[in-house]
Amino acid sequence: MAAKYRVLADRLREELGRSSGKQGYKLPTELELTARYQLSRQTVRHALRLLEEEGLIHRRQGSGSYATGLTPSAAPRQIAVVASFMDDYIFPAILHEATEVFSRQGYSTAVYATENRVSREREILLRLLEEPMSGLLVEGSKTALPTPNGDLYQRLRQAGTPMVFLHGAYGELSGVPCVADDNYGGGYQLARYLASRGHREFAGIFKSDDAQGPQRYHGALAAVRDEGLPIRDRRFAWYDSEDRRRLLEEKDGRVLTDFLQNRLGDATAVICYNDEIAFHLVQALLAAGRRVPEEVAVVSFDNSYLSQLGPVPITSLSHRSRMGRVAAEQMTALLRGEAAHSRFLEWELVVRSSG
Repeated sequence: MAAKYRVLADRLREELGRSSGKQGYKLPTELELTARYQLSRQTVRHALRLLEEEGLIHRRQGSGSYATGLTPSAAPRQIAVVASFMDDYIFPAILHEATEVFSRQGYSTAVYATENRVSREREILLRLLEEPMSGLLVEGSKTALPTPNGDLYQRLRQAGTPMVFLHGAYGELSGVPCVADDNYGGGYQLARYLASRGHREFAGIFKSDDAQGPQRYHGALAAVRDEGLPIRDRRFAWYDSEDRRRLLEEKDGRVLTDFLQNRLGDATAVICYNDEIAFHLVQALLAAGRRVPEEVAVVSFDNSYLSQLGPVPITSLSHRSRMGRVAAEQMTALLRGEAAHSRFLEWELVVRSSG
């Protein structure tokens, strides 16, 4: 539920809109608003301060609050979108979907990238405390780990900033809606699919510092267990954000070299954290003389452009629902003073040549 002062601010914007923002139009006094809406004086002052920050009113001590002549539609209405990376992999599509929803509601977006670094995340959150936005749509940094930035998220919540998390939320922040994929269910689905194709020896490579990685791993191993197949710990490898950076920026593929030399063994099927690592794994397998899928099947998540870019198109789980759209709809519900809920989105398997 949106903070009470934001709901009041919305009603006062409507009142200003009906007056066409006529310069000099006087709003009811704080006492009148307190009585009319059954709110505390502090809540009323908070709402008026928000309208003042938006440039809609100016306040005269001992006199009241007056319209500046700026109409509510001209007031800055902006959503902060904070993500790990802005311009690669699946985020551009998520941003486009969210932006379309916000635009229809009269909101623009300000986009920030953390590069999945908690230090950068902290810098951005401090800036948002100094320069408040209408709401915050955020992909947390290293969500599989405890966050040192919980204090700043709590301060934003206390200031009344509506927020919705993408992909995963921090355990320390209870009650904040999150829109994420059914990662456990996806891992389970991929392993069951591979078992139905006759595979009995499984391996995997998952990302350790984002919440999706352990969840996908958990689902995959649960399916292997339920199929009555052996779980071999040594065949499941982990990589983190620094490993990813080295792979993409420095072409340092040591995480894949270690996987092929020390982990894969005689496994015939590999479940990958996402299409990005699967794309590079397929290339490494082919370079090592291993045939895909004849010797090793590879499956992954996200059904991104990378699943179709390499020499062997990759079987991958596709997002049935548009995450950006769903998350933005939850945010706009909060901005209207309505309840928002966490959503877990189902997958759809897209079968290609790799497995």
